[in-house]
Amino acid sequence: MREELIKLLDKAYAPYSNFHVACIIEMMDGKYIPGVNVENASYGGAICAERNAITTAVAMGYKRGDFKKIYVMVSGDKLSTPCFICRQVITEFFDKDSEIVLMGKVGDSKTYKVSEMCPYPFDSEDL
Repeated sequence: MREELIKLLDKAYAPYSNFHVACIIEMMDGKYIPGVNVENASYGGAICAERNAITTAVAMGYKRGDFKKIYVMVSGDKLSTPCFICRQVITEFFDKDSEIVLMGKVGDSKTYKVSEMCPYPFDSEDL
């Protein structure tokens, strides 16, 4: 997975921050859905790699329960977690026991369960 994420980093569009993020989602059916961050001069118009991959999967017909694992890599030298907007979206589609795998370009990796990274999700019961 590491090599695929490294290749995907080059496809990110980050001319403002130069902080490239790549994400690959493993689906329950064995398919893999890629995503990269896409920045915009209007910063609010940017989309993170994680949400890019999740919304692509939804556009392909996937639903909650179809999402197995999410892999994330950033262009920097350290591991980085998904932002809080992405964590909220992750809780919408992934089960609480699904894994979020943070990968470095060289060797480093750390795995969290969704429930560990998102212990207090905002969900339909909060509406």
